[in-house]
Amino acid sequence: MKTSVREITISGTVKVGGRRPPLLIAGPCVIESEKHCLLVGRKIKDIAAAHGVAYVFKASYDKANRLSGTSFRGPGIKAGLKVLSAVKKKLDVPVLSDVHCREEVASAARVLDVLQIPAFLCRQTDLVAEAARSGRAVNIKKGQFLSPWDIAPIVAKAEACGNRRILLTDRGYSFGYNNLVSDLRSLAVMRRTGCPVIYDATHSVQLPGGKGGASSGQREFVEALARAAVAFGCDGLFLEVHPDPDNAPCDGPNMIDFGTLDALLGQVKAISDSLKAAV
Repeated sequence: MKTSVREITISGTVKVGGRRPPLLIAGPCVIESEKHCLLVGRKIKDIAAAHGVAYVFKASYDKANRLSGTSFRGPGIKAGLKVLSAVKKKLDVPVLSDVHCREEVASAARVLDVLQIPAFLCRQTDLVAEAARSGRAVNIKKGQFLSPWDIAPIVAKAEACGNRRILLTDRGYSFGYNNLVSDLRSLAVMRRTGCPVIYDATHSVQLPGGKGGASSGQREFVEALARAAVAFGCDGLFLEVHPDPDNAPCDGPNMIDFGTLDALLGQVKAISDSLKAAV
């Protein structure tokens, strides 16, 4: 992908885009407890540091876009932001979480370094604009229902609010019922906006509604897709990581464990380094 993308500062020395190595955005699907987030965040930070990879912690305070009303959603915005604030201070890492409506943005922006627009809400103009006006970096997840070129007008909405610290994340495309497929050409198309593009390798292997009232997934394909995306030239990876994915309260079938993350980061860093050396 020869398109030049801008370098964005997330927080402090954590940057993404330009000619920097791929950024890692990783953590559990949803906040389970402060203790759990600190355990997961500390372990991922250590793994990322060992491979020379910049790291942003992610966890949702509310998984509002759920098929079933009985699905685990997390602690909510007030308690969740308190946990994320603790992670940020105790681990000295930037933090990211989803915002779902305009009313959440001000509170979230006081804690979060990156406000994330969920894929299902990426066309909600008022939400995108409010997040952009916060001054924080904004990660817009491209909806599974959008073509890659449809992201450009959404970027324009955000930039019209005076914010150029925009990241874009691809998480696959709806492919029939209860299935997603990745088209890596999308990374190049989305990069034409000038924004760094992140590949979400764990949500891309989801099988939405695959368990009836909940999603299933195919985590066995996460590593290969992540390697391919980095080889294609993405600016970062989004990975949901859990110490015990099979017993996680949500998204377990598509999350990976610490050992898998460690091996994968070694591989993608080597791929990234070899590509930069060849230029």
